[in-house]
Amino acid sequence: MAVNRRMGRRGTLKASFHREGLIMQLPLQITYRGFARSEALDARIRSKAEKLDAFHPRIMSCHVVVEEADRHHHQGRLFAVRLDLRLPRHTIAINRDHDEDVYVALRDAFDAAGRKLEEFARVDRGDVKTHETPQRGV
Repeated sequence: MAVNRRMGRRGTLKASFHREGLIMQLPLQITYRGFARSEALDARIRSKAEKLDAFHPRIMSCHVVVEEADRHHHQGRLFAVRLDLRLPRHTIAINRDHDEDVYVALRDAFDAAGRKLEEFARVDRGDVKTHETPQRGV
């Protein structure tokens, strides 16, 4: 899978994924709240977002919010990560709150997003059994 990156309007990253003739645009928007932007954190978020395409090929957009929660002196720095993924008929929101390591919070959020995307992909493919409701009063 080849990946081309370019910056779009308002600082959003647009990545084109080429896989078996399918081209998908994944506009990635990263927002930091409560602390300064980091190139290393940006790179980790981009690599995790690129891997989400393996779970569901029709992701339309991905918005990642990394926030430092209120500072409590007895607990140290706490981070919260929120992912908003848009699919053709669905919106997926993932929240992972209050982890002391921002990379652990990112990992947990993207792992949860991968599991949720796999679930949506199974439903779209029809791999999930549907049970017929019994008729009553017939």
